[in-house]
Parts: sequence; structure tokens; C-alpha cells
Amino acid sequence: MAHPPSAGAAALLTPPPALPAQAPELRACGLLLLDGVRLLPLAGVLEALEWASRLQVEAIYPTTLLSPSGLPVQCGALELRTEALTLGLPWHVVFVCAAEGSEASQEVLQWLREQALAGVALAGVDGGSAILAEAGLLNNERATVDGHLLEALQEDFPDVVWSGNVWEMNAQANRLSCAGGSASLDLLIAWLARSHGERLAQDLTLSLGVERPRGRDERQRRPSSDQRGGSPKLAEALSLMEANLAEPLPTEEVARLVGVSRRQLERLFKQHLDALPSRYYLELRLNRARRLLQQSSQSILQIGLSCGFSSGPHFSNAYKAHFDKTPRDERSQRAAAWRRPAGEPPSP
Repeated sequence: MAHPPSAGAAALLTPPPALPAQAPELRACGLLLLDGVRLLPLAGVLEALEWASRLQVEAIYPTTLLSPSGLPVQCGALELRTEALTLGLPWHVVFVCAAEGSEASQEVLQWLREQALAGVALAGVDGGSAILAEAGLLNNERATVDGHLLEALQEDFPDVVWSGNVWEMNAQANRLSCAGGSASLDLLIAWLARSHGERLAQDLTLSLGVERPRGRDERQRRPSSDQRGGSPKLAEALSLMEANLAEPLPTEEVARLVGVSRRQLERLFKQHLDALPSRYYLELRLNRARRLLQQSSQSILQIGLSCGFSSGPHFSNAYKAHFDKTPRDERSQRAAAWRRPAGEPPSP
């Protein structure tokens, strides 16, 4: 005859109550819009934050448009409603979105300093880095800005380490900056990956329709015509380099084909790109190699040879010196990121 289970046995057979799912962390994002703000960089920030909130469960990123007065701000053909800076949310990050000629009052600059003292991360978008620099919040930090503003800012704010890269982010991820155009997408993908792992970066890349996010070491592409103070000779030299990555041309040969002396070519590169031609050429080849390591199934040796390196060790040494990891490390990290389940943080 079967006996009913005892109370103790029944307790063992009863499944434990389900634990409530942990609520996602709320990370409020303020977007400070100044006169002249451009739509494309602003849209990149908004889109990336919206998709990040959808694609992972750890945090959500609600956004609020801010302006000094709280009045609507004109952005291209759109009029955007904003809140005043007196809105007292505990911000996780504030993006300063501005363009050439944007000005900030002393009240705005002081408000930004107060956010910094409160531990809020600050990001300059398009020309927004100029505002952060004026507030004294980028001293001794690497920062970038839309390329045509670089030369003037280097003179006005010499305590900032200005670069011509697409984006910059410090080790604490609390000072960020990017150029104009779609560079805000590249910056946001990298910044969000710091919190949520490389898998989210992959998902964002697909969801946002980005062919590939540009790394921090990639320089801004200057227009080939002289609309921003560039040089036709420089544009011609860059085209030659990009067309000859597998068999790099000596600097003297590039200068000869462009029709300038080697000294003149070096002066052009230093003036507009803050690099020697040979160094810039090497970076082009290494960045192409990095894309191939991440996106193709070619062997490491094939990739090295196709990017102008004479042997496997030559490629590996140059790659490690530039990216602080070997080509094999690069490919292993990418493979591990794809294998890791969504939402799982990267291994330390």
C-alpha cells in the first residue's frame, strides 16, 4: 500500500519559488543641444542608446534633450523640444552636441563643471569637445573634434591632447569625444561595449546597419577637395597609399608620383594629419589587416602578406606594437565574443 509523502519529503519535492528578475539599471542620458547642432551626429547617439536598451537586459538608457533655456532648438529642418538644465536628474552621462560656431554661456560651462564633480561622464559630439575644453574639462585628456576645427582648437586649448582620430575615450570611460557625421555611432558602440561586452557591439553593428564600427585608432577621412583647408596633393598621396596597400610604395616614390619633394610631402602630412607619411601608411595597412582579421576567414599569414608585410613575424610584431596584441589574439577575442551567449559579460 502506497503511503503519502511526509511533510518533509513534500517540501523537498516542491520547486522553490521563482526569484524575481532583477530590474535593469536606469542610466539617464542627457543630450545638451547648443545652437547649430547637426542632425546626423545627434541621431547617431539617440539610435545607439535606444537599440542598446532593447538588446541587453542589464540597463536601459532613457534620453532627455536639454538646452540652456529649455526652449525648442532648431536642428536642420526640425524643431526639437528640450528641457532646461535645471532638470535635476542624476545623469549617468551628458552628451554635448554642438557644431562650429556654437557658443556656451558661463552658466552652461559651470553646469558642466558641476556634472563633472558629481561623477557624470561627459562626451563631446561633433563640435561639443570645444565646449568641454572651454569649461576646462579636457585638460591632459585625449580628445577629438570634427576635423576642420582641429587646428584652431590646438591653438586655443593647448592643454588638451587633440587628435585627428574618429573618436577618443579615456581609460575611465568618463571623457569621450567624436568627430561629426556618423562618428557618434562608432563612439557609442565602443562605449556601450565597455559596459556590456563585445557581443552587444556585434548586435548593435547589425541593428544599426553599420558595415563595421571604426576603431579609435582610425583617423578621420578628409575630403579630397579643399573644402576644409585640405590639399589636393595630400588627397592624391592618400589615394595612392590606399590603392597600394599590398605592395607599399616608398615615401620618395609617393612624393615623385604626386609631384612634390619628400620634404614637402612630410610637411603636408604633418600639417593636416599630424603624422609622417610612413607612419600614416603603416596605420592604413594595419587597420585594413584588423578588419580582415575580424571579418574574413583568410589565414593570418595571408592577411599579413596582402597588407604589405614581408613575413608572419614582421606582421605580428608590427601589429602588436600598434594594437598591443598579436593578430592571433585579435582573432581569438573575436571568436570568443561570437561564442559568448547574449548578455554574458566578457571574461576578465
